[in-house]
Amino acid sequence: MPELPDIELYLHALRPRIVGQRLERVRLASPFLVRSVAPPVDAAHGQRVTGLRRLGKRVIWEMEGELFLVFHLMIAGRYQWKPSGAKLPGKLGLAAFDFPTGTLLLTEAGTSRRASLYVVRGEAELSAHDPGGIDVLAATTDRFAAALRRESHTLKRSLTDPRLFSGIGNAYSDEILLAARLSPLQLTSRLSDEEIAGLHEATVATLARWRDTLIAETGDGFPAKVTAFREGMAAHGRYGQPCPACGTPIQRIRYAANEANYCPTCQTGGKLLADRALSRLLKDDWPRSLDDLERYKEQRRN
Repeated sequence: MPELPDIELYLHALRPRIVGQRLERVRLASPFLVRSVAPPVDAAHGQRVTGLRRLGKRVIWEMEGELFLVFHLMIAGRYQWKPSGAKLPGKLGLAAFDFPTGTLLLTEAGTSRRASLYVVRGEAELSAHDPGGIDVLAATTDRFAAALRRESHTLKRSLTDPRLFSGIGNAYSDEILLAARLSPLQLTSRLSDEEIAGLHEATVATLARWRDTLIAETGDGFPAKVTAFREGMAAHGRYGQPCPACGTPIQRIRYAANEANYCPTCQTGGKLLADRALSRLLKDDWPRSLDDLERYKEQRRN
């Protein structure tokens, strides 16, 4: 799912292409994309895009007449910028937005149709789509700490909770926690003031660095590959590869549809976190350290 740096990248690419332009028409390929009824999507036809903003992981188009188009790309929704009148791709296409300057395609890989578009009028209706998480790039350390301590959960869960923090998901939470040298399973209620200050600093630095890096790499072009797995990431998607800081193989735990990637040396004092499925299977044989893990692998090979 595109997270804060990816959404900011899209906004950077879209602004010079559609802000100030009139939306000539919307061509829908999937009836499941539009989740609202009133106003209808064709109320945006002929209206000028006056601005763009981010609301959590949502992309907001500000239109004339206090009209807003609210896009949630979910896991596989992506934008593509094409010449005017471009055809919708057969299997992936959800909608096409025609402007005088070109056509913006909205696509979604896979068979599930989770990406959504809401058409709302007025700031009050738009606010209903705000999950409520704070903008960490603008928040003070005190405000960050208050959000973090609102509920006692693991750091991984809290950082990715859109009611607490805006725009952080599975990928960048891994990067943030490695930078802060904190375990993904550390409880928020047990963090010291110094640890929270360090986590806030790591969160701002990580998100700002990736936002700026992605924008610099794309330049005046349009993002062709928005993905949760980026070359240069330190932890996310790097299971078994060396930690850039210490060389220890990155480990992971899987839960539900997500996973957490971490460095045992940098984040957990050398301890391996218990993967729920495997730890239930292995019980007392679950390796507790890297040395135990190597011995377990050796036994399996023999």
